[in-house]
Amino acid sequence: MKELHPELASLTAELVERSRKTRAAYLDRLRRSQEQDPPRRSLSCGNLAHGYAACNADDKQTIRLMESANLGIVTAYNDMLSAHQPLEDYPRLIKQYAGERGSTAQVAGGVPAMCDGVTQGRVGMELSLFSRDTIAMATAISLTHNLFDGVLCLGVCDKIVPGLLIGALQFGHLPAGFIPAGPMPSGISNKEKARVRERYATGEASREELLDAESASYHSPGTCTFYGTANTNQMLMEVMGVQLPGCSFINPAEPMRPAMIRATVNRVIDAANKRGGGTLAEVVSEAAIVNAAVALLATGGSTNHTLHLVAIARAAGIQLCWQDLDRLSRVVPLLVRVYPNGTEDINSFQRAGGTPFLIRELLEAGLLNDQVTTLMGPGLSAYTLAPKLVDEQNIEWSESVASSSNEEVLRPASEPFSAEGGLRLLKGNLGESVIKLSAVKPEHRHVRAPCRIFHDQESMKEAFQNGELDKDCVVVVRFQGPRANGMPELHQLTPYLGVLQDRGYQVALVTDGRMSGASGKVPAAIHLAPEALAAGPIARLKDGDVIELDGESGRLNVELSEAELSNRAVVEFQHQGGDTLGRWLFQSFRDQVGVAPDGASVFDLGSGQQ
Repeated sequence: MKELHPELASLTAELVERSRKTRAAYLDRLRRSQEQDPPRRSLSCGNLAHGYAACNADDKQTIRLMESANLGIVTAYNDMLSAHQPLEDYPRLIKQYAGERGSTAQVAGGVPAMCDGVTQGRVGMELSLFSRDTIAMATAISLTHNLFDGVLCLGVCDKIVPGLLIGALQFGHLPAGFIPAGPMPSGISNKEKARVRERYATGEASREELLDAESASYHSPGTCTFYGTANTNQMLMEVMGVQLPGCSFINPAEPMRPAMIRATVNRVIDAANKRGGGTLAEVVSEAAIVNAAVALLATGGSTNHTLHLVAIARAAGIQLCWQDLDRLSRVVPLLVRVYPNGTEDINSFQRAGGTPFLIRELLEAGLLNDQVTTLMGPGLSAYTLAPKLVDEQNIEWSESVASSSNEEVLRPASEPFSAEGGLRLLKGNLGESVIKLSAVKPEHRHVRAPCRIFHDQESMKEAFQNGELDKDCVVVVRFQGPRANGMPELHQLTPYLGVLQDRGYQVALVTDGRMSGASGKVPAAIHLAPEALAAGPIARLKDGDVIELDGESGRLNVELSEAELSNRAVVEFQHQGGDTLGRWLFQSFRDQVGVAPDGASVFDLGSGQQ
């Protein structure tokens, strides 16, 4: 194994030092939790009786004796969300497997799980980002009964896994394991789906044809097969060591799924009994956070994790920032191309060698910290191994494939798609934002053009349909930040911007909103801060102002003097989130949410005093 890359070593050491006070405060809070309220042992007889009243007689006796682990299950199951529908039977299996070890398990609580695919372009998307922090709070409520010696989190998709982890980290003195359900089998190709979407945007395809294409793509239980936030979640959880090796991309119906559940239960019980692994706080260390960032960059993962990974880190007292991601991106090669960075899907990545091959390549290149604790124990060597079924119930891990079987999807570190990870921090007189370059061709990474300003997606679509955008332009969509309307994803812009680029125009997007894992071939400066509602410079722009976006050099500027820009009036916008479809309940979230560079959280994650 190669010595750790000097930039990773330096950044990890700096992160430890930068986080010294907040990490110490976090760990001290966990120490006090363990000492003042040890699980079950501090509960009264009445507390315990309420806690196991619905259990069978054997489980009641096991729980009250306190001689073996009782696991708390937090589940995001619902049968509307395809990725979470398979979780329905997981609690029953977990209880069975725990019982085989003389332990017990209880469903501690459920958390909401909304689907961004259902709410794209609709007002429900204005609650999407806030659902992450709602899930974190629901996780904490579930676990605060304090009956549990270990935690099992069942979740897969966008805000759900980050929310579960942020909540579980508040109980980081306990061991925890995450169990996903895996991606659905491949349907229509992503290239064909994108083609139909663009044809629909230009009026060449009917709504019926578009719906047929979408239904052929999203067609069965399991997560969507493109490399969006859901699948990026799984990649990061595995590399951080809170999921088992090779766990992420097994399809829901494969026989290995229940065996992987059994193995996770066993590992968490072992950790609760101090026989391996570690507590969640020991697993989610500064080095593990850097590893997660490396995996994000090496795979061209979702831009949502420039928010989520920062928020996760800070929930553990670790002061990760955008500058760290930008710095790592310059030394971490791009080893994976999965749609929207390529044409193939996550199932192709799994067949090509998957996470074991990827982690081995990064480790051998000195691009992952090996001084970490995982569910499997110390170090990442176990995560270079591939799971195999020994029989119907058990897994063993053995050497993974020596080479990728599809180098159009997965490459060795010696022959990357790109020498850099493709994530950039953009800075200039408009503020700071991030851009994902891994899917953007080099010739499109520098755009200088007059801007056209919109306050919502529908207005931009109307302008496109009226032919008003058939020119070089930088599309600015503002008042989409967390304070304004919850920072929705703006996926509906993607086909229209793609068509304009295909017509030969220089085109880019600048927004204080999100684009997420579907960030595609058009350069997009997203998560711009300060946001428009906070009187950011974006609120002073006018149609026709010339904006330069240079993804390679990290520049984002409007060509105005400092005096002219600062003397302009801030445009007022009254939307600030509506009050229909539940949005009224979240006004307090909009009022207190933090800025995008700090993770856009309603918690005070910067000071360590959550």
